[in-house]
Amino acid sequence: MAMSTRSRRSQVTNYWPGFVDALSSLLLVIIFLLSLFMLSQFFLGQEITGKDTAMTRLNAQIAELTDLLQLEKGKSSDLESTISGLQATLSSTSGERDKLAADLAGIGAGGADKDAQIAALSTELQGKDDLSKEAAAEVSLLNQQLSALRTQIAALEQALQATEAKDADNRTQITDLGRRLNLALAQRVQDLSAYRSDFFGKLRKILEGRADVRVVGDRFVFQSEVLFGAGEAAISPEGEAQMSKLAEAIKELQTQIPEDVNWVLRIDGHTDKRPINTPEFPSNWELSAARAIAVTKYFVAQGIPAQHLVAAGFGDSRPIDTGDTEEAFAKNRRIEFKLTDG
Repeated sequence: MAMSTRSRRSQVTNYWPGFVDALSSLLLVIIFLLSLFMLSQFFLGQEITGKDTAMTRLNAQIAELTDLLQLEKGKSSDLESTISGLQATLSSTSGERDKLAADLAGIGAGGADKDAQIAALSTELQGKDDLSKEAAAEVSLLNQQLSALRTQIAALEQALQATEAKDADNRTQITDLGRRLNLALAQRVQDLSAYRSDFFGKLRKILEGRADVRVVGDRFVFQSEVLFGAGEAAISPEGEAQMSKLAEAIKELQTQIPEDVNWVLRIDGHTDKRPINTPEFPSNWELSAARAIAVTKYFVAQGIPAQHLVAAGFGDSRPIDTGDTEEAFAKNRRIEFKLTDG
């Protein structure tokens, strides 16, 4: 009876590993999307910072031109006031000169005994005439300065308008830059997704029919026994044969991905929870990392650029199956491959 009960229990499907794996895949997708968002925000922030610096300089130029324009307008107003005063003085001097000329004419008609008075009036008239000429010359000079000042004010106003127009254009460029950057990042994500699909398709054809290789979410999972001996980190001949096929698929994919699309193949090593303690591997962490590094070195030797490979060891911290059976231990001893962004 007890044997019958154990048999029925063993036939119950354990959904928990699949749920954990699906949850892990969802978490990885969320982390990937968050990484892309942070990267886009970083580049956008860099571009906007540069534009903000340019806009700050333009605003300073606008303020400087505005102050200079106000100063020149003030000078123009002062010159116009000075000219008005001189013109009034000139008009008054001309009136006095005309009066003296009339007085002189009247004295001349009165007889020769007025010669001294005539001489005095003539001298005064000459002085008024000289003063009138000086005032006229000064008014002419001030008019010339006023004309030059008005020309300078017009030039400053044009420069100010051009600077303000450039400032508005820069603001438009910043908005357009952000839009184009977001579109470019979205396109890169879409491109990488397409190449990831191609990569999965090729590996599925290479590995189809193998019970010891599984697809879990967005990862290919090799059981460690396919590649390594028990407690070892040297790839077996059978494992090298499998890695050779995988390396050829990666190299073919590499030729199709544009250089401006950042990508890496992450190689993760995992062990079961039974501890290991040898001179070469003091713990499961060392063993899992050594196995991931061994696969990475093999790919580099096959011609895959090292900048597109990442090795990571997780020890027994991320089990697929939390059970204590030999089957669970075998599932957890694995090497995972995942194509992701750089």
